[in-house]
Amino acid sequence: MASMPDIKSAIIEREREVLSIFDNENIINRELKLNRKEIGFGAANIITGPRRAGKSIFAFQLFKGEKFGYVNFEDERLKIDSSELNSVLEAIYSIKGKTKNFVFDEIQNVNGWEQFVSRLVPSNRVVITGSNSKLMSKELGTFLTGRHVDHLLMPFSFRELLKYKGLRFSEEERYLTENKAVLKDLLKEFLIRGGFPLSYSKGKQYLVNLYGDIVEKDIINRYNIKYISKIRELIKYALSNFSSEITLNKLKNIFNLKGDHTVDNWLKYAEDAYLLFKLERFSFKLKERYLAPKKIYSIDTGLLNAIISESAESKGRLMENIVAIDLYTRKNYFGPGLELYYWKDHIGNEVDFLLKFNSTIKQLIQVTYASSNLDLKPRETKALIKAANELRCKDLLIITWDYESEEKIEGKTIKFIPLWKWLLNLN
Repeated sequence: MASMPDIKSAIIEREREVLSIFDNENIINRELKLNRKEIGFGAANIITGPRRAGKSIFAFQLFKGEKFGYVNFEDERLKIDSSELNSVLEAIYSIKGKTKNFVFDEIQNVNGWEQFVSRLVPSNRVVITGSNSKLMSKELGTFLTGRHVDHLLMPFSFRELLKYKGLRFSEEERYLTENKAVLKDLLKEFLIRGGFPLSYSKGKQYLVNLYGDIVEKDIINRYNIKYISKIRELIKYALSNFSSEITLNKLKNIFNLKGDHTVDNWLKYAEDAYLLFKLERFSFKLKERYLAPKKIYSIDTGLLNAIISESAESKGRLMENIVAIDLYTRKNYFGPGLELYYWKDHIGNEVDFLLKFNSTIKQLIQVTYASSNLDLKPRETKALIKAANELRCKDLLIITWDYESEEKIEGKTIKFIPLWKWLLNLN
């Protein structure tokens, strides 16, 4: 049983921690489109995403200028059960006075929290942040069916990183030689450090610790995993094969596990904890999509480089992972109806990304570490043309490191665009 003084101390001190970030860091407006007007009564707004992606900061920005109660349930003084949540509410009113605005960080750590939130939602504005999507959606489905709105907050995009660094170039200014050099240098850093802002001030060890927290707290502890060393090794192995095809059966055999379902569950846990995400191979037949190998991408290239030192040498694969992350972010922020896949035929021709809107194949994308047309590999354009013919898609794009052009190959128009330019263009 937590005492009232301990509860109040936890609330006050944790809020001060967040507010100190506003004093010491460059806080930017995020690309996720959610504002105060959309935080209404009758539905909880759930903000999920990786640890340290800025969910608490984002929630504070939503209520800027208004009185609200904030509680971080990861504080060790708040190891409570649902029967004590009313004491937390009393503590908020005692500290803040009467308010109808609440932000609860990681409240899913409290068993039975859903009933408490369900009671608050009809007459209050409630924002919940958490770092595990499946646990939250499963629990919310019971008590808040139809009364919650989900939002995903990702680590910084390259566009957001520019703002964070105080670099605001107009479209014309981007093409000035000195500014283009700055953009390319920052992109090199982005490939290595990723989108967690604190990695730029605290370095690699910060990301190593963050990775450990995600694996230990959000996967092993939350799911009571028995084979701890095996799941650690499996997740690391899966991430080391980023941007490559992988099968459940192969992983099962490598780690001497009894069944595919164990591997499937473990990868889903890692996905629900926002450590990685998967792309299916495209097919018009659902069964073929399900049975085909999947491609795995890290949620952040900084995490990847922190735990797999050789990944920094795989510049082409890192570029592909960056593009995958940005497409995944665009899908969640701006692209309802967008579906992402990769494409591969029976003789091994492969296209990195296939973008589908509703029933239409809208775009095919290849990614290559090429700085001139001499660096381009014939197999990349060959696969793109093969897929274009099969799928009747006209929008063909190859994202390069530093080559820009538009060429007609075998009757197909292919655009070539540098990665930095593609990342800054949201059209």
